[in-house]
Amino acid sequence: MDYADLLSKLEVFFSEVCYTQLLKAVQDRTALVIDYTDLERFDIEIADHLLEEPEEFFKASEEATRNVDVGEEIESQIPLRIKGLPGTQTVSIKNLRSKHLKKFIAVEGIIKQASEVRPEIVLATFECRACGERIMMLQEDQDLTTPYMCECGNKRGFEMVERKMVDIQRLEVEESPERLEGSAQARKIGVFIKNDLVDPKFQKRVVPGSKVVVTGTLDDIPIKSDRGKESKRRDIYIDGNYIEPIEFEFEEIEISPEDEKKIKELSVNPKVYEMLTDSIAPSIYGYKDIKQAIALQLFGGIRKVRPDGIVTRGDIHILLVGDPGSGKSQILKYTAGLAPKARYVVGKSASGAGLTATVVKDEFMRGWALEAGALVLANKGLVAIDELDKMSQEDRSAMHEVAEQQTVTISKANIQATLNAQTTILAAANPKFGRFDPYQSLPEQIDIPDTLLSRFDLIFPIRDEPNKEKDTLLVRHILKMHENPEEQNPPLDSSILRKYISYVKAGINPKLSKAAQKEIERFYVGLRSKYAGTEEVSPVPIGARQLEALVRLSEASARVRLSDKVQKEDAQRAIKLLTDCLMQVGIDPETGKFDIDRLESGTTSSQRNKIRIILTLISDMQKETEDKSVLIEDIKASAEEQGIEDAEEIIQKLKREGELFEPRQGHIRRV
Repeated sequence: MDYADLLSKLEVFFSEVCYTQLLKAVQDRTALVIDYTDLERFDIEIADHLLEEPEEFFKASEEATRNVDVGEEIESQIPLRIKGLPGTQTVSIKNLRSKHLKKFIAVEGIIKQASEVRPEIVLATFECRACGERIMMLQEDQDLTTPYMCECGNKRGFEMVERKMVDIQRLEVEESPERLEGSAQARKIGVFIKNDLVDPKFQKRVVPGSKVVVTGTLDDIPIKSDRGKESKRRDIYIDGNYIEPIEFEFEEIEISPEDEKKIKELSVNPKVYEMLTDSIAPSIYGYKDIKQAIALQLFGGIRKVRPDGIVTRGDIHILLVGDPGSGKSQILKYTAGLAPKARYVVGKSASGAGLTATVVKDEFMRGWALEAGALVLANKGLVAIDELDKMSQEDRSAMHEVAEQQTVTISKANIQATLNAQTTILAAANPKFGRFDPYQSLPEQIDIPDTLLSRFDLIFPIRDEPNKEKDTLLVRHILKMHENPEEQNPPLDSSILRKYISYVKAGINPKLSKAAQKEIERFYVGLRSKYAGTEEVSPVPIGARQLEALVRLSEASARVRLSDKVQKEDAQRAIKLLTDCLMQVGIDPETGKFDIDRLESGTTSSQRNKIRIILTLISDMQKETEDKSVLIEDIKASAEEQGIEDAEEIIQKLKREGELFEPRQGHIRRV
């Protein structure tokens, strides 16, 4: 097809098929966005011409839009944006080859990095210093193009007097993790976007972590050699024409009518919870409570945004702390493989920047660019963090904001940004000394800061203790797997389980019924009132964070049944899971009572009572001495009279915290 035919057909297309859209684009001074299927339906020849010769197509379309009568003269170019390319033109980033150069294609991926928006010259007017002649030069290359020679013979004396500029931004798009095969490394490609695509309103759709389909022309640029010469090898990039965000949660999975029928049958099955539990990591023996909790975690609670702007997360965070060889990593890997948008990271090889976000130097735009980490890239998905205890303190502190506020705030170099990280966290760690000590309480052996620990809804200790009956069943299970590895048939295969979760997340949003509210209220108020006023400093058995966790777990339980109401049995299921966790990690060994401060602050109410008594004793004794110092032995004796036998330990702890100091050997004094 020659240029004249293309131009005439495009004029008919714009004046008949999409005249209304063109008129609106001219009036609103916005881009004209058309669907490829509309173009193909009108004339398959010009649709093919777009794919094969995009440069000529867009040149003709620009001229065609100017020739269409829209009631007013089109002063500036109306950008034409094409979306909805067929599957044959959607190319995986790793499969881009030289045959795709200068072709109009689509790639799908996650925005890994976004540079700052910067202006670029597209048209420059130069003036000859010798004769004053003006020469216009279209700027199509990377470097500024200047006139070679004026008509008067001058070759050097040119001055730029006018220029037309557009805004430009460079994105780095990475392949989606679900499209990778085996242990393949995700490939990346640079995408340059201009004009309306860098408009502030559109920018909200292209933040790092967003999953998008990019349409544009694949082009190449020379790779400079060490000596500054142009190399034979070329680097490729996409000259972006349109960016279409994709709904990238569980909802993106296609569900057929047969799948929907099967899901509805499962939801009314009285054994659906047992089936879900047995389908999570079926090769790992036991751990029924943990597997049920993970199943509910995948279904999740409901995210709520209140009128005052306060957001309550719906994601359920779970921490597994266990002895080596207890199957934690296998459970994490299975769960990460089950979720369609998931990342698996290992503590020792993960940094705070790799988990959240960082600012990196952008070589192309000569500025700073924002690069998203695992928790942002898995927005509305799941991150499995193994070896959490091996991460450094600084790297772990980066997770605090994500775990509760579900955002990542970056203020580095000249970039200030807040990124969404509505991510479910499933983490695993080892005890402080590698294996649980039976003579110490569990919370003392969890080497994770209390501030981070309190953000997990459920904490499960996994202890490897010799037990003849359990060991026999475990051995038989493992040997049977080795004998017939293919005979392992879980009640629900991963494909239908993934579709089940997808169906639920797409449209099941249950609300608490009166019966469920009363059940949660009875448990919460009943447990707290049991300990109210029993001591001078009463233990706090359960707090507001645990109440929120109960609601999230109850909602997840109701979602399994595809119910629009959270019933009493859902609340009871959530209460049982939370109580099982608190029984293992939230009991004060001295009193045998629930005390949530054991997890949230590391100091139980009974310990705080002892600290208060010892500090009061020291203050009273200091009044009777001239140098305000008190003998440690005297304090220990007085403390023993009041039933405190571990006074020495408490004094040492207060010294470490800076409450007390030792002016001379054997004496103590308050700061």
